This record gives sequence, structure tokens and C-alpha cells, in this order.
Amino acid sequence: MAFQESVLYRYRTGLVFPLILAALAGCGTIERQWPRPDERIPDRYDVPSVPFYPQKAFQCGPASLASVLSWSGIPVDPEVVEGQVFTPSQKGSLQSAMISGARRHGRIAYPVGGPNALLKEIAAGHPVVVLQNLGLSWFPVWHYAVVVGYDLRESVLVLHSAETPGKRVPLRVFKNTWARSDHWGILVLPPGFFPATATEETFVSALIGLEKAGQWQAAVEGYQAALTRWPDSLGALMGLGNSYYALGDKRAAETAFRETTRRFPTNGSAFNNLAQVLWEQGDREAALEAARKAVELGGPLVNTYQETLERIWAGDPPH
Repeated sequence: MAFQESVLYRYRTGLVFPLILAALAGCGTIERQWPRPDERIPDRYDVPSVPFYPQKAFQCGPASLASVLSWSGIPVDPEVVEGQVFTPSQKGSLQSAMISGARRHGRIAYPVGGPNALLKEIAAGHPVVVLQNLGLSWFPVWHYAVVVGYDLRESVLVLHSAETPGKRVPLRVFKNTWARSDHWGILVLPPGFFPATATEETFVSALIGLEKAGQWQAAVEGYQAALTRWPDSLGALMGLGNSYYALGDKRAAETAFRETTRRFPTNGSAFNNLAQVLWEQGDREAALEAARKAVELGGPLVNTYQETLERIWAGDPPH
């Protein structure tokens, strides 16, 4: 499966952790054309109940992020978000900071790139944070706004922008200003929610972002949701086990890794991780069996698997 080929692994404290190669803002194929009128989305839609925060000077990032966080069920003021995403020396908020800010609150930051994806998410009831260049290529004026609606009959998008809630912007104007940021946009969703444009690889990659932020419980909820849609997702199964392990729930981690070995009996990393959690729970014989299986399967991380086996065999204290 193509998705499995894009998964690498990193090693820490005996467990092997999945890491999706694609960068969050660059995942997937970007569709740059606006939908034709016959595509299956309504001609007009407004996302209900998206809070609006007037933007102070240079504070479009915090205001936009606070808007979608509050919509997602995390009531937060822009002043709180400012300390998390604003870079004074830049007089603004970097895209990476906006993504990290969403994760800090236990929310998925999911990339939305291109007009088709944007309108499909809005039609699904999801507001989208977008980055625009309101200036010129040689004199940029970067600006975050929240797209909350559209009307294809009148060729307008509806944005919470600057000091104007529900601002109606001609489609041709928005098209030009958004294209200058290479169509950068993100959804901010609770971990159990799916984007309308969700793909397995990009969704799991977004959940790994929650792991990086130490939002283990949110990651568990996200991986559990992912497995309802993609039950054979190696990344989601491994991520679920790793997240349970980080929460200290080794029994649940064992269950997740056992299921991974059942579904992927030729994956050495799944057996390595199962060996680790069995060992830490005092089941040395079962841990040795799983570790030997990981070594037998081999692969690029076979040296890591061998180290796990040797530590269990030597009776070193688990850590």
C-alpha cells in the first residue's frame, strides 16, 4: 500500500515511533481550480456560529486562531493565543506557529490547499484559516483570515477579516491574494472529527503532530477515530499504541501493538514495540518471543530490534 511506503520510524526508550515524511503544509495534491457549478456542493453556504474577534495591529494570526479554536469547543481569547503564536521580531505569526498553536490546545491542524478543498470544507461546516498576501509579490502584506462562507452565484467568499465580521470578498480578489501564499490554509478540528477532504496519510500525519505536542489523550482519540475509517492503517495502529504508552497505559498499548502484529505480521517494528511493553509489564518470555520475531523479520531497523532483544535477554531493567 502506498501509504506504508511513506512511513519511517524513529527510536526512543525501546519503542519505535512512526513519523510521516510529508510536511503538514505540503501534504496531498493541491487542486488550484475553483469548482464548476455542477460539482456536488451547494451554491451558497455559511458556517454557523464562528466567533469573530476584531484584529489589533499585527494580530491577525492570534485573532484568526482564537476564532477557530473557540468554534471547535476551546473558548480562548486572542490575548492568550498571542503569547503562543506571535513573534514580535517578525511583527506577525509564522505558519508553523499557527499549526503548533492549534496542537497546543489538543486540536488537529489539517492542511487545506486549493480552491476545491476550501469550498468542500466550508460546505461541510468547517471554517478555514487562510493566509493571504494583500500586497504585491515584491512588497508583501501578509494577512490571516477565517473563511466562513461562500456564494458561488454572486462569486464571493465570506471572511472574518481584520475588523470586519462576515466580510464579502469577490472571488477573483480572494483568488489572487490567496494564490500568493501558495494556497496555505488549515482546519482546526477536535481529534474525533474528520475533514471533508480527509485522506489517510494526511490525517495520520496531523495526528502525529499532536504526539509531538505531547497531546497524548487527543492523539488517542484521533487514532481511534482514524481506525474506524481506515482499520488497516499501520500509522494509526502504531500511533495508538505509542500514545497509550506515553500515557502510561501499558495494557492498552499492548492491545494496540498486538492488533498491529495481527494485521501486519511482517512488520518488525510492531513486534519490537510489543516486546517492549510486555517486558515492562514483567512478561519476559512473551517479550523475548516478540523481540526474536522482530529480529527475524529484519529490515532497516534490525539493529534496533537486536538491541531490544539483547536487553531483554540480559535482564536489564526495563525503562
